[in-house]
Amino acid sequence: MLDLFFQVILPVFLVFLAGYGAQRVLKLDVKSVSTAALYIMTPALIFDTFYKAKLDSTYLNIIIYSVLLTGVIILIVQAVATVRNYSQSETSGLILSTAFMNNGNLGAPVILFALGEAGFQYAIAIMLFHTIVMSTIGIYYAAKGKFSLRESLLSVAKMPIMHAALLGLIWQFFHLPMPENIARTITMLGEAAIPTIMMVLGLQLAEIKVSRLSLEKAGLAIGLRLLVSPLIAWGIVALLSVSGLLAKVMIIEAAMPSAAITTMYALQYDSEPDMVSSITFISTVVSLITLSVLMAWVV
Repeated sequence: MLDLFFQVILPVFLVFLAGYGAQRVLKLDVKSVSTAALYIMTPALIFDTFYKAKLDSTYLNIIIYSVLLTGVIILIVQAVATVRNYSQSETSGLILSTAFMNNGNLGAPVILFALGEAGFQYAIAIMLFHTIVMSTIGIYYAAKGKFSLRESLLSVAKMPIMHAALLGLIWQFFHLPMPENIARTITMLGEAAIPTIMMVLGLQLAEIKVSRLSLEKAGLAIGLRLLVSPLIAWGIVALLSVSGLLAKVMIIEAAMPSAAITTMYALQYDSEPDMVSSITFISTVVSLITLSVLMAWVV
């Protein structure tokens, strides 16, 4: 376990720490950095991945996994919220904190360090499909009555990574020509995406203010996100009869802490933003331990 911690988890968290420290000292414009990652580097990475990927039933399993994992966690939160008589705002905040994991800033680099390039390709596909789920279901629960289904779907349609994925698939399917210098440029931009989005998480965490938090709600959210979620993923893996490298990637990805972007959703639609941001910060720190233990078992 210590080897995995020092070889996989610690290097990734050191990049986050560098971003965190830089933001504390230099007060960088987080939006500018994250926009460059979202609109330039990540689309290049997604295009490169789907242009080169061999599409098969694996990707159908990834779609089913993304939907089922999110759906089961939402059902659990809804059940607990009903029993505990939580408000709609509290329920939505807990769903944002638990149903959507950080498989971009954290999941993809961890998989790359632990399982290599082949596992990383699966991680990128999971990131894409989970982002679609998060940008529809996540926004729905954040807004809950303030945001229509049509508006949610339009927000997904505007996502640059969606366009990049579609272009990559079209280029591959029709065997369209790709000049070598253009392909090299796209690959180079894509390779810059991972360290940049890792740095962005550190910048975002430095902006989060941890508020006083109900131990009951914090325990529920962090337990679901870091402990129960990988168990649900293990069940989905068994249900889909997935094995080998993809099964490992699915289980590890499910154990990632709360997605940083959910803090923006919670703030925009007033769904307990203090609670969501606090849980995001705490779950990211605690995942240092939980991910090390899980990966010692899975890898």
